[in-house]
Amino acid sequence: MAGNSQRPNRRTSNKKGAQVGSGGKRRRGLEGRGPTPPAEMRKGHAKNRVANARARQAARRPTARRGGKGTSELVVGRNPVVEALREGVPANTLYVQQFIDNDERVREALQLVSDRGGIHLMEAPRPELDRMTNGLNHQGMVLQIPPYEYAHPEDLAAAAYDEGEDPLIVALDGVTDPRNLGAVVRSVAAFGGHGVVVPERRAAGMTAGAWKTSAGTAARTPVARATNLTRALEAYRKAGLIVVGLAAEGEVELQDAAALDGPLVLVVGSEGKGLSRLVGETCDLRVRIPMPGGAESLNAGVAAGVALYEAARRRRP
Repeated sequence: MAGNSQRPNRRTSNKKGAQVGSGGKRRRGLEGRGPTPPAEMRKGHAKNRVANARARQAARRPTARRGGKGTSELVVGRNPVVEALREGVPANTLYVQQFIDNDERVREALQLVSDRGGIHLMEAPRPELDRMTNGLNHQGMVLQIPPYEYAHPEDLAAAAYDEGEDPLIVALDGVTDPRNLGAVVRSVAAFGGHGVVVPERRAAGMTAGAWKTSAGTAARTPVARATNLTRALEAYRKAGLIVVGLAAEGEVELQDAAALDGPLVLVVGSEGKGLSRLVGETCDLRVRIPMPGGAESLNAGVAAGVALYEAARRRRP
């Protein structure tokens, strides 16, 4: 008889009862997932397959050896990658992990790469990024910095003479902090210098940290690398340049040195040890920076900036 069925859960009326809501899922589903990712990051796209193949090849490729070029460098992690791109650090490839969660840092990095141009964007599986970074916490983002093209020490003086100017060069002895190197490059650019010389071993090189500290001036201020700094300074002396070392025990104070207005190489040592013995003996003159405040020493970047200012003041027409 209708209405008296004994089967459970059978509807006996056409009237609908109360229903559970979606909890906002439908509304959130309509909000979208942001802009469409580049073709290189869309799974199944032809450019995605090419990018994956290139990423696997790059992960197996050895880095360059020391010589005229530096070694390739990897900037690892979302914040470091974004900061390097903001500062204009030269890069050739940005590797992004497949299926990465698209947060603000990832979106900004992709936008910076798109705006700058010339940087390859490649999507790579996590195992490839793990292998590239030797297991570091890359957070799904790795930026590859190309090897730096170092100049030869002789090129710096030759370029100055070609411009009809007396060379103004800074040589660093035992400075191992890339940020100090970047600060010196920035000061050289600010005061009209012609370049920086660093030793090949046990010294800071043009890494991403040095590029960032230089605030873009490394793009127009050459850095040369000397196999032996003492021999490079001796070659400068034979070419007619005066080699002046900054030392706390210098013979004269900086403002009293008469050699700052001609062809000049300023040699700056490390904050702790200063100039090494052989380098100090190679200098034509050692000068000290007067510090009435009582500080024992200045770091290399500050000391170079003070000495370069005095040299630029002397050279001003």
